[in-house]
Amino acid sequence: MVLPALVLILIFNYFPMYGVIIAFQDYSVFKGFAASPWVGFKHFVDFFQAPELGVVMRNTIVISFLKLAIGFPAPIILAILLNEVKNMFFKRFVQTVSYLPYFLSWVIVANFVISLLSTDNGSVNIFLQKIGVIDEPIPYLSVTEYFWTILVTTNVWKEIGFASIVYLAAIASIDPHLYESAAIDGASRFRMTYLITFPCILPVVMIFSILAIGNLLNAGFEDLLLLGVNPALRDVSEVLDTYVYRMGITLNRYSFATAVGLFKAIVSVGLLTLANYLARRTGNSLW
Repeated sequence: MVLPALVLILIFNYFPMYGVIIAFQDYSVFKGFAASPWVGFKHFVDFFQAPELGVVMRNTIVISFLKLAIGFPAPIILAILLNEVKNMFFKRFVQTVSYLPYFLSWVIVANFVISLLSTDNGSVNIFLQKIGVIDEPIPYLSVTEYFWTILVTTNVWKEIGFASIVYLAAIASIDPHLYESAAIDGASRFRMTYLITFPCILPVVMIFSILAIGNLLNAGFEDLLLLGVNPALRDVSEVLDTYVYRMGITLNRYSFATAVGLFKAIVSVGLLTLANYLARRTGNSLW
């Protein structure tokens, strides 16, 4: 049963790793891996000396941190709140509504957001004008000050429901006798949550936090590419993944793009190892 999954991982994750050698070559699609000249760390040096490096790294770190700081605790809070709901119909309704956006592609979600924020018949601008908050429509997806807020809010809306399923499953596995004993001792629902629910799901939270820290440089790709399509947003939307796409696919600088991607992968592995080392002290590490 595990064999097909292992084959897929080998084909799509491990065999392509051979291609990282082009980060150390002036790769040509006509010459191939064997005939392309070796240049050592030239492309890494070019990346570290690139004038846009500061903007790309700033955007990557800030967007990743915002997604981690807001998007990581959001499903935990939702799961704890849903656990307190006694009406099963309402609970299932909220669960269904919250996790359905996860199954929508970013193409659909991005177009939905663009339509909502449009200056021409966009629902948000129309509503704000009717209640007197603004006089003229605001081009939200053309103003850099709004972009990070829109991006993070959209990500939380899309991911929160599906991510909360894991935490709801962890909460469901808690021994109900713990809550009964706490109720007999006169504990409030808030104290039960603080002293029973959260400590019991802490191992799951720690594992997901380790993975989240390891992905700190993965600020996103599809969401940034689709929502940040306006060139005016380049200074706040360009992250490592979109930079690699622009350099590799758009400008055909394959070796340079591979070097940037390899740099990101090495840093991500380092962050994952560091996060796991720190979590090991709590007894909840991955290895």
